[in-house]
Amino acid sequence: MVGIKSWEKAPDFMFSSVYAYRVIPNFLSVYVTEMVTFIIDDYLSFAKSFLLKQGSLFYHSTFLINVFFFILTSVILNRILKLKPVHLLINDNVKRMVHLIAVFFIVIMQYVPTNCDSVAIFFYVLGIFLTLKYLENRKMIDLIGLGITIIISTLVRETACLNIAFFAAIFIDFEEVKKKNFVFIKEIAFLVMCFILPYIGLRMMIHQNASFVEGIYLVKNFTSPYNLTGLLFGILSIYFGYQFSDDVGKMMIRKYLFFSAPYLVMITLVGLFWETRLFMPLILTGIVMASYKFKKQYI
Repeated sequence: MVGIKSWEKAPDFMFSSVYAYRVIPNFLSVYVTEMVTFIIDDYLSFAKSFLLKQGSLFYHSTFLINVFFFILTSVILNRILKLKPVHLLINDNVKRMVHLIAVFFIVIMQYVPTNCDSVAIFFYVLGIFLTLKYLENRKMIDLIGLGITIIISTLVRETACLNIAFFAAIFIDFEEVKKKNFVFIKEIAFLVMCFILPYIGLRMMIHQNASFVEGIYLVKNFTSPYNLTGLLFGILSIYFGYQFSDDVGKMMIRKYLFFSAPYLVMITLVGLFWETRLFMPLILTGIVMASYKFKKQYI
């Protein structure tokens, strides 16, 4: 994504290999660029030369997409922090500081602007909000909304599966499982289907000879100082949320990491640790777990 400032339109590689399955970001890149081009050519032609000095219209369109979903994510985070805050967050100034920290982490991942990261984070945070709403009210509308969110999110990135991990961490009690009490199994099965069906459907509809992954980076992740530094950043950031959590919150984070194991294995194999955006869902989850007051029954 280094040359994004000079790209006049969505590059061809966005519609091949793993990028082809990111349907919604690609759709937005094409149509927002067309819309921005139309507006500037027809109504803001006097500003075109100035804008092009800062980057192509495609670059500005990507920036607009990211800002839009960044603002939406911030709004949802604010609502999450107001649901059932822990005692420390009853103070509005502390709540604002935690909100600022969460937003700061999101900003970090835009060190290289992409067309999908901000969109994916928004749907992930929205899924967290709907999960916590379902925890509070047990309303079917919230569960259905979560399922729809996962379906849409799967058309953005595979990180949609982490919403299932979050839901499982909240609702699965290992002690009850030992007693063969599989409560919430239907809800989790419903969410799994909401992920699997569009995931498989995309790969059946979009035929290509390219690999499903860009490469295997296991050795590089543990030999490159850049990747090791990225891993350290991810570990410390998650540890930050863990240490701020109460006993119930810590248990939730451990369960979440357990259910997120497939994702962690995948980013270790085919991701690069220096890309801190890979850790962003886990970091935000740690902040949420530290901020939300779970009932004592979860101990």
